[in-house]
Amino acid sequence: MSAPALSADDSGLYCAAGDFHIDPWRPVKRAIITHAHGDHARPGSDAYLCAEPGRLPLVLRVGDRVQTLAYGQQLTINDARVSLHPAGHVLGSAQVRVEVGGDVWVVSGDYKRQADPTCDPFEIVSCRVFISESTFGLPVYRWEPSGFVMNELVDWWQNNADAGRPSIVLSYVMGKTQRIMASLASLVDCEGRLFAHGALQKMNEAYRASSVYLPTAPNPLEVGDGYDFSKAIILAPPSVAGTPWMGRFKRGVTARASGWMRVRGRRRRLALDRGFVLSDHADWPGLLCTIFETKAERVVLTHGNSTVLARYLSERGLPAEALTLDRWGEQEEQE
Repeated sequence: MSAPALSADDSGLYCAAGDFHIDPWRPVKRAIITHAHGDHARPGSDAYLCAEPGRLPLVLRVGDRVQTLAYGQQLTINDARVSLHPAGHVLGSAQVRVEVGGDVWVVSGDYKRQADPTCDPFEIVSCRVFISESTFGLPVYRWEPSGFVMNELVDWWQNNADAGRPSIVLSYVMGKTQRIMASLASLVDCEGRLFAHGALQKMNEAYRASSVYLPTAPNPLEVGDGYDFSKAIILAPPSVAGTPWMGRFKRGVTARASGWMRVRGRRRRLALDRGFVLSDHADWPGLLCTIFETKAERVVLTHGNSTVLARYLSERGLPAEALTLDRWGEQEEQE
């Protein structure tokens, strides 16, 4: 039997036929990057390849040694044929299709099936072997439609504003923040009421430069000490929780937008006033739907609850296994 198109080595997923890695966790000669989150895009490799829409966010992470492919464009790398396809996770996120000797494997990267105004929607790519994330691979994780959640967030913000209390939403630097900003702009007039922490500004500009519409959201530290934030909504990275930065917003109330908010214990542990269940990953139904739609004959699962999902699929006749890669642990801060 011929060698598999992909295998795991000291640096992550490796394609011997093409001599490249996918989302390596240490510097390599050639890296194909599914998206620019820090647990998938690490600096130091000689060359990077990503989907064209994700170029600017990736440059912020790893520098300017970035080449791109349009979605669906094929590239031959040694004895492997590669193409990138939308994953629906964040701007420029891609599934990696690898074909070696007619055998097709697809690496999902992180993905979601819900609509997102800031990135291309997920595309089903048929394959023999599907390597899928399983961050939320438990039946408890089921998402409400994102429009429903965003309306809940707007109502919460309005109620806080009526009470003269600033609304602070903790959201990851890339993806979640921009999704919230674009969604808010489609629902309400944000002018003069929406602000974003300074740590979010570079990524916001990378999105804007990539032709994604985002409303104006200045850094709250640059609007003057006397500014009244009582009716404002302020987006900030989760790392600011409990820091002096929060003290600027008198009587402020804090929420987090994350798939982890489905579990009430996490919300209590983080001492949040509110949790909004808004994820950039597929939920349990989304994972199952996607896996079966690929028509894969074999499934390999990474991240999160991979063992549980692998057992569920195997019991239903689809060969599945969990692939443990030490540095591919769940990144709770990103969800």
